[in-house]
Amino acid sequence: MKRRHSFNFFDLISAIITLGIAFYILLALLSILIGGIPYLKEAFWSREVRFSILLSIYTASISTSICALLAIPCAYGLTRTAMPLKRAAQIIIEMPLALPYLVLGLCLLVLFSSDVGKELKNLGFLVVFDRKGIIMAQLTVNLPFAVRLMKNTMSQIDSRLEFIAGTLGASRWKRFCTILLPLCGPSILTMVVLVWSRALGEFGATLMLVGVTRMKTETLPASIYLNISTGDNGMAMACAIILLIIAAFSLVITSLLGGIHKQHTRIKDVSS
Repeated sequence: MKRRHSFNFFDLISAIITLGIAFYILLALLSILIGGIPYLKEAFWSREVRFSILLSIYTASISTSICALLAIPCAYGLTRTAMPLKRAAQIIIEMPLALPYLVLGLCLLVLFSSDVGKELKNLGFLVVFDRKGIIMAQLTVNLPFAVRLMKNTMSQIDSRLEFIAGTLGASRWKRFCTILLPLCGPSILTMVVLVWSRALGEFGATLMLVGVTRMKTETLPASIYLNISTGDNGMAMACAIILLIIAAFSLVITSLLGGIHKQHTRIKDVSS
């Protein structure tokens, strides 16, 4: 017999606060949607906006790929190995999560303006005021986030599964590929989607490292900034709507992946 859930005073206060937050966010989003929809068609026909969309997708895709390639082995090292200075490394890796993006951008600007940056420039890898700098800024901002997501996922997976496979003769690499990686599959896809959407909206670190130049380093957030600076609020809101649409799709995909993972886990539990 199902027990009825009593709705008490605390539940009422929690519901009011929840609905109030949702209404506030919805009001803010609607203000952009209502103001920007009339300019949306003009924005899509604008050569500058199309350039910013393509540049955002290009840089976000590259930085997300690098994040995924680095975050997975890094999380493995933090959760599955006895590497020295592991705690210190974890704190340093996650420190950018607590720093303003402008500070991260300033750190990158100082780093790549030093002798290190000059040597890279001599090798043909220009970062400051260049498209590559956008990728580096997105990577610096999102890599700690990706590492934390993967670390939390791997920490929740029972290491005894890998231990048992090891007693049967499986190497660490084979255990990683056949046990840990498949179990992390849904989380990896979720991480990729979230990191990609965050990279599209990154602006603070990018602004400090590469600046904002029309048709050169102009991503979608930079296009919003430039249009606001020149008083073209309609075009700025139209660009913001494009980012909102991409963010909405990312949330939908993440929710679907989460639902599929829960359903798969439920079926597995029932079958076992």
